[in-house]
Amino acid sequence: MLSRLMSGSSRSLEREYSCTVRLLDDSEYTCTIQRDAKGQYLFDLLCHHLNLLEKDYFGIRFVDPDKQRHWLEFTKSVVKQLRSQPPFTMCFRVKFYPVDPAALKEEITRYLVFLQIKRDLYHGRLLCKTSDAALLAAYILQAEIGDYDPGKHPEGYSSKFQFFPKHSEKLERKIAEIHKTELSGQTPATSELNFLRKAQTLETYGVDPHPCKDVSGNAAFLAFTPFGFVVLQGNKRVHFIKWNEVTKLKFEGKTFYLYEKKIILTYFAPTPEACKHLWKCGIENQAFYKLEKSSQVRTVSSSNLFFKGSRFRYSGRVAKEVMESSAKIKREPPEIHRAGMVPSRSCPSITHGPRLSSVPRTRRRAVHISIMEGLESLRDSAHSTPVRSSSHGDTFLPHARSSRADSNERVAVISDEAYSPADSVLPTPVAEHSLELMLLSRQINGATCSIEEEKESEASTPTAAEAEALGGELRALCQGHGRPEEEQVNKFVLSVLRLLLVTMGLLFVLLLLLIMLTESDLDIAFFRDIRQTPEFEQFHYQYFCPLRRWFACKIRSVVSLLIDT
Repeated sequence: MLSRLMSGSSRSLEREYSCTVRLLDDSEYTCTIQRDAKGQYLFDLLCHHLNLLEKDYFGIRFVDPDKQRHWLEFTKSVVKQLRSQPPFTMCFRVKFYPVDPAALKEEITRYLVFLQIKRDLYHGRLLCKTSDAALLAAYILQAEIGDYDPGKHPEGYSSKFQFFPKHSEKLERKIAEIHKTELSGQTPATSELNFLRKAQTLETYGVDPHPCKDVSGNAAFLAFTPFGFVVLQGNKRVHFIKWNEVTKLKFEGKTFYLYEKKIILTYFAPTPEACKHLWKCGIENQAFYKLEKSSQVRTVSSSNLFFKGSRFRYSGRVAKEVMESSAKIKREPPEIHRAGMVPSRSCPSITHGPRLSSVPRTRRRAVHISIMEGLESLRDSAHSTPVRSSSHGDTFLPHARSSRADSNERVAVISDEAYSPADSVLPTPVAEHSLELMLLSRQINGATCSIEEEKESEASTPTAAEAEALGGELRALCQGHGRPEEEQVNKFVLSVLRLLLVTMGLLFVLLLLLIMLTESDLDIAFFRDIRQTPEFEQFHYQYFCPLRRWFACKIRSVVSLLIDT
């Protein structure tokens, strides 16, 4: 606390602050902002640097000193939101995934969304069956290295690139085969467009899960997509609610409520700050995708009838307005400087990660890292030395133990079967690094979570802080002290106390109102009867009249003082 006060006092003397924003291609944009600069000013600077007009889909993410993630609010001061020691570090990311990314007007916008979805694919948030995975990876190859050239691309060239958290040699051969035979002649823009069209059809397109627990204490992941609200629990998608069916979102402490027409869903976030972040993300996503125009946006409160809570209002445009505005863009397409993919073997600082040997068909499953299998392998591999991968944000990738036999590896399986959310879970539920899965697997297997096992996810400071914050959320889930039953009892006691306080407050207000009406000149039989009682006369002469004279005297003295001055 003392260090925060000292940092805050030193910051108050400064008038300019240095900000570094990590972009989707892992490059950095550095600028200087004034102390009172709003988030909109920084975002506009960034979009001007990127030559981006369709900017409503994007946002700036940061991590506060308490390791909690946030989206930068454009109507508030940047300095006051970050509350950290400068220089400030943030990340530029897709905040609202387009309902149809292929329908975006400008190529520069499609390219940035392509980079974001490519990151989702690499970090395991975008799931698909093997044939789709091979096609998506081939589109990435075609977009970033061009047509297949036997002179430049020797046998096994696709294995030098990392597209997924883990993949097999068979998948690498399939990627190379599609790249050689089906995509020849496609320009980078065409390949990126085809990639977006394919990714948009997948079940987990646009998912950014938040770790929670249900009322029984089971781990769950909540996510907001362009199409609605999703709950993934265990190995099943237990809920999918379209945006027009969501009637209300509310949070209270660590408890998050979603009201549907027929049911109320209740989940517990690891911290009150995480729950508030979840609630704000839900409010923004519902407003963006559900409303017809931004004038329909209303301020939303998380409070009950008699208690003040958090108030929040989405300040941007909605999806329909963004599409209408995009259709009016008329300018020469801006030049795009694409960051080419670097082969992992050409640079010692880049790794293509562990690969999977062939797995019998009887053991194949939908493309995902199984909670009980993939996570166990990640936990085992955490004891080896992590290697930095600069081609994908310098993610720390654990090497699999070489002593494990190929036939016995219990690792991620990409199969030929169709992916179904009912049979799988998200492999990377929160952060953009795979070691957080180890924390979740230890929670499931009954092992303790180690703070030292939470590694940074990306090379830059902002994304590393993001990963640390999200690892903290998972750790909080692992180390939660209160059982759901105890939390329910505590909530009941608090509700009773609140009810008593509200009742006493109402009675006091009614008593004051009754006294005022009785002392007034209102000629009503009920008040006349009260005035004639001896108890009222005693109260009137002993208490009310002296109190009224005292107030009148004070008011006269204040008025005379104001007149004199």
